[in-house]
Amino acid sequence: MDSQKTLSPHVLIFPLPLQGPVNGMLKLAELLCLADFHVTFLNTDHVQHRLLRHTNVQSRFIRYPKFRFRAIGDGLSEDHPRSGDQFMELVDGMEAVTYPLFTEMVTSGDLSSKSEQPATCIIADGFFSFAGGVAQQIGIPLIYFDTLSPCAIWIQLCLPKLIEAGEFAFKGDNLDAKITCVPGMEGFLRRRDLPSFCRSSDVTDPIIKLVLKEDQELPKAQGVIIHTFEELEGTLLSHMRSLCPNLYAIGPLHTHHKVRLGSSKATFSNSLWKEDKSCLAWLDAQPIKSVIFVSIGSLAVMTKDQLLEFWYGLVNSGKRFLWVRRPGSIAGDCTESQIPAELLEGTRKRGCIVGWAPQEEVLANPAIGGFLTHSGWNSTLESIVAGVPMICWPYFVDQQVNSRFVGEVWKLGLDMKDTCDRVIVEKMIKELLEERKDEFMGRADQMSKLARKSVSEGGSSYCNLDRLIEDIRVMSSPASQA
Repeated sequence: MDSQKTLSPHVLIFPLPLQGPVNGMLKLAELLCLADFHVTFLNTDHVQHRLLRHTNVQSRFIRYPKFRFRAIGDGLSEDHPRSGDQFMELVDGMEAVTYPLFTEMVTSGDLSSKSEQPATCIIADGFFSFAGGVAQQIGIPLIYFDTLSPCAIWIQLCLPKLIEAGEFAFKGDNLDAKITCVPGMEGFLRRRDLPSFCRSSDVTDPIIKLVLKEDQELPKAQGVIIHTFEELEGTLLSHMRSLCPNLYAIGPLHTHHKVRLGSSKATFSNSLWKEDKSCLAWLDAQPIKSVIFVSIGSLAVMTKDQLLEFWYGLVNSGKRFLWVRRPGSIAGDCTESQIPAELLEGTRKRGCIVGWAPQEEVLANPAIGGFLTHSGWNSTLESIVAGVPMICWPYFVDQQVNSRFVGEVWKLGLDMKDTCDRVIVEKMIKELLEERKDEFMGRADQMSKLARKSVSEGGSSYCNLDRLIEDIRVMSSPASQA
């Protein structure tokens, strides 16, 4: 191996092919490029096509001669919606097609030891439990990047303990019963706050098997990257280190990324949808802290009835609103002719509806006073950094526990899970933007300052990223892999 290869590790980054993981891992990829690493970023064909179509990511990364994209199939047709309600179809397709292609690529293909520039380290999504065996087979280090929230990851790691104690799978429909077997959450965690897959009554459910497999594999990796900062979840991270000692808490990544690039006001879109920036001009015309921003993210789907309950709640609140309604986010047909006239009139007066928005820029706009969110982890962190209080309407996976932490632990907003009623939507918007506005704004501002401090030079996340970079250098050296 020549000196160039010795000095410059080659990191293969493999995200779960969904908006959130791809967004976060692309930011990490650029941070590793700044450290003069070779980086190969592995997307599925579907994600790569959408990324190139809707962003300038190709021209952004052209400045890094050691960076390249690679793309492989995911086993699904191009017109498959790949929405949250069909997630297991994506899992099945990847098991049949993507995993074998990945394995061939690193064991005998153009990223193997036989190639000009072999991979010396793999950073894979925590969901890809198969990656551990592949990395061990070829003798290179594996670092998992688990893009879920740490509070959800910790519950997942405690799942065997919950099963043993009989707290999962639970019987009956009392979702307010307390969960007592997750250290650090004994006082406030309820059944309804467990990750969505815990609503299954069958421990042999395929998704439960996948989670239990991940529980076995995460601790075996050389390290686990966590998208958070110590000041937000230090206590939970201490518990997690009992099973995964080498944690790298390097978030919030979107802010960390800007700090390292020296572009604090720049935005870097990694969107898989076309962003409608006309909403920014609309926001600029609204009073400060007067608008509720509404988005259920890149995977959630709502019914027509839920759509109408949300809509009535927004209009009846009398508040201004910016609503992102992603193409495909409403189940079934719902044309404008089916919408009551009072909703259309209320929207014309005080609302703005777009198909997709530049979320970081929206949350940073002075007009935004609150965020009605699905509680996805990227969205939660972006809201925390922007100092925007939240109303949480979680959809699946980690979002149920994220919303509990927002409302009960961090006191950054209100938890609206397991309900969709116009009266409650209206009430919570008024509570967030009027009745408890000063309380929530004060708390959000305090947490925003802590988040920004963590990624500043000398901050906890800043130091953890430096440690990650140095550890990858050491792990990738020929001596370490001999």
